[in-house]
Amino acid sequence: MDKILLIKICGIYDILFFVFHLFFWKLFDWKNDLAKLKPGNRAIMQILNLRLIYIFLLMFLASFFYAEELAATQMGKFFLLGFFLFWFGRLIEQFIFLRMKSKIVTILTITLIIGVIMHLLPLI
Repeated sequence: MDKILLIKICGIYDILFFVFHLFFWKLFDWKNDLAKLKPGNRAIMQILNLRLIYIFLLMFLASFFYAEELAATQMGKFFLLGFFLFWFGRLIEQFIFLRMKSKIVTILTITLIIGVIMHLLPLI
């Protein structure tokens, strides 16, 4: 498959996680659940989520609108490697921090495995 197309597909994957994270407040009832945390921890959780949203958007924009540069330049390959390592690290963290047995966690794990493979392919 063409590297440019692979990179753009990765961008679509990234923007889907952007959208998913936009709904964290509602999906995980953060209004009530985060209220149980100390104010600092409550703020940190929300700040971290907002920064992830930003990173997912940045990864999408780079992958979708600058795919040629990502595929052809040393700096582009560096960023592709960084995108891959982001998702690979996230997958590893899945097994460390989210060791719950549920259908949703299993689906997320499979989704992350697919994302890791997708973000590896343009590097090969």
